[in-house]
Order: sequence, then structure tokens, then C-alpha cells
Amino acid sequence: MKYTTLPNTDLKVSKICLGTMTFGEQNSETDGHQQMDYALEKGVNFFDTAEMYSVPAREETYGSTEKIIGTWFKKTGNRDKVILASKIAGPNPNFTYMREKGDFSPASVKYALENSLKRLQTDYIDLYQLHWPERKTNNFGQRAFNGYEDAWEDNFREVLETFDGLIKEGKIKHLGVSNENAWGMMRFLEESKYQNLPRIKTVQNPYNLLNRLFEVGSSEVSIHENVGLLAYSPLAFGVLTGKFLTGEPLPNARINLFPQYKRYNSDESRQATRLYQEIAQKHGLTLTELALGFVLQQPFVTSAIIGATTMEQLKENIATIDITLSKEILSEIEKVQTIIPDPAP
Repeated sequence: MKYTTLPNTDLKVSKICLGTMTFGEQNSETDGHQQMDYALEKGVNFFDTAEMYSVPAREETYGSTEKIIGTWFKKTGNRDKVILASKIAGPNPNFTYMREKGDFSPASVKYALENSLKRLQTDYIDLYQLHWPERKTNNFGQRAFNGYEDAWEDNFREVLETFDGLIKEGKIKHLGVSNENAWGMMRFLEESKYQNLPRIKTVQNPYNLLNRLFEVGSSEVSIHENVGLLAYSPLAFGVLTGKFLTGEPLPNARINLFPQYKRYNSDESRQATRLYQEIAQKHGLTLTELALGFVLQQPFVTSAIIGATTMEQLKENIATIDITLSKEILSEIEKVQTIIPDPAP
């Protein structure tokens, strides 16, 4: 395994992070425990979860992923071997079952955190992240900014003050954001700088060969301000394994089980995927190796979050840590990006 340091901390984290959002839906507790055992054995010491998991989010499975991680901690005693990341969900009218107000007010944050700690059976979370902004902005498949009519009022300072208190209590160690854009990242950094408040250490956004929008604006913030990207969906819901190019029905694949997640299920995405597969085959690589190798080589990426529903997938994904793409391969990738830029925003 390869390691890096979580920005502006002394925490050494694996370049591959174990994503767990299938635990409790597509994966049972036994499956989840087996995946965590194997990942840790292979040197993966960074696990990511969220209060809303498993996915797709629904009341019946709310918190199930954190519970599975918690029972694994209790069974194995491995809490001190893992850098644990979790998230508080932002506003969503469909998530009122989580708490009365889905905002980042002090009461909501403390309520969400206390319940996550109970489910995880731990006293602290190493990296606690805001799952998506309170304000209306262009995330989850939207290219253009759409927050012109928004009742939200700037509360960046209040949010950081809340987390300042929780850090001092020892309940969380560090703060991150997720599904955030360049403006939001800079506002958090501005408040922390001038108000002497906790600094965001990471941003968790989608990043893969079919969606490189992080490179537009946010990567500059990441590099110059040392805010590491935790790249989720590096295989684009499995599309970048090439399995959907075979013509097989694949009824248990995530984008078939849950058609609402249609971001990567377009003609343009399939066309780009075929071209990337041709590059991989030309250079003796699997498409998975090409796709994960590309993400892992980006200078702004702290860790790539991999998720798997089978042990075979998990083993293949972790093994890509040893892949290094040549300048020639990277040049060929750029040609595809030029022809079909970001088909899955």
C-alpha cells in the first residue's frame, strides 16, 4: 500500500480508502466485516462512511453502514488501526426521518454526531465531513450554478464555531467538506484564517475519467490551499470496469438496481468508456487499472474511495495501487477528454 498525509495533519492515510456505502443494502454485515478485514490486511487504513448510508438512502436502512462498522470495531478491537471518516447529511426534504431539521445548526450537528458515535461504537471520528452544502449550488449532476433564488444565509462562521467546540471536546479530530465547490471551499478557508477557527482538511467530490469537473476551479484551490481531494466514484459506479460494454444484462449492478443513479448511464459515457478501454488494452492494462491509476496519480488527490460489492472487485481495486501510467497513456487519455469532455457531470 502507498500512504500520504491527510493535509495539515499528522495522520498517515492509505492512498486507497475503503468506501462502505453498500454495507447494509447490497452487502450484509458479514460481507462488510470481511471487506474491512481484507482491506486492513492489505494496508488500507482509511475507511469512509456517512450517517445516511447505506445507499440508496431510505428510512429502513438509515445508519446501517455505521452500525456494521461499529460491530466490526467491537468484534476486532481495530478502532485504533483505522482513520475513520463519516459525514452529516445536509438539507433534503426526503430525509426528515434523520432529524427534524436537516441543517448544520449547532443542535443538528451535535445530534447527528452523537448518533453516529453510538452507531460506530467509538468515542471520536477522525474526519467529520459536511455531506453537501446547505445552500443551493451545482452538485449532483448539475453543471451550471442554480442558486439564484435561495433563502440560505451565510453561516460559514457559525458552522466552524460549532466544530471548533466539538474538536476541543475530542469528539472529532478534523473537518472536511463533500460535494462542495470552489467558492464554498474558499469561504470556509477564509473564515478559518481570519477567525482562528478549524480549517477544512479535505473535500470529497466525484472524480473519474467520465467526470473531471473538479479540475475546473476546485483543483486550483486544492493545490494552493492544501485541501486534499477524497475522490469518490473513481470507477463511475462500475462503468469504468468495462462490464457494461459486454452486452450482459448484469441485473445486480448498481446502476441497474437503482436506475435513479443515472449519472454514468448515458450514450456519451459508454462511448468514452469504449475509447478508454481501447487505450487500456493497447497498453496491457485492464480498464479498472487505467481508471484508478489515473485518479491516484493526480497531485490534488489525497485518497481514492473505492467501493465493492464482491471480494473479487475489492481485491482488484486495491491491487491497482501499484499501477503507474506513462506520459504516453496520459496523453491518449487527454485526447479522449478533448473529444468527449466530462460526459457524466
